[in-house]
Amino acid sequence: MSVPSQERYVAQAAAIPVRKDPKTGRPQVLLIRRRDGRKWGIPKGLVDPGYTHAQTAAKESVEEAGVEGVVSGAPVGDFTYDKFGGTCLVKVYVLRVTRVLDHWDEEAVRERRWFDAREAGGVASRPAVRELIAKATAAAPPDKTAGAVR
Repeated sequence: MSVPSQERYVAQAAAIPVRKDPKTGRPQVLLIRRRDGRKWGIPKGLVDPGYTHAQTAAKESVEEAGVEGVVSGAPVGDFTYDKFGGTCLVKVYVLRVTRVLDHWDEEAVRERRWFDAREAGGVASRPAVRELIAKATAAAPPDKTAGAVR
């Protein structure tokens, strides 16, 4: 699979926040949505100058979802979508959640909810994100951090 050239796209990064369910030990995925919306997704945003894609994924997770953790060293995949009058290329990382914040930057506008990993794959609105959730939770269980970035 060839990776699209980033020069032709608006650079974005996203995270799939994962943890083990405190009660069952099963993998869970944190999804977010606007409080006035119906579409569930993952934290993502523009890659600002001076930030790597992995750093951006971690930053967006804190700002949009109120979780901190360890970002996988390599992306689990990517997807494109149209926005900003162009096409965004989103590199997606797994974020092993180590801390859930009681309050976060965008809590007034975003809802967050933990889903069983299998359920999350069916709830996420973008087909590409659903596929990446399935890949991430099958290939990289929440306790694997080899090559991780903090």
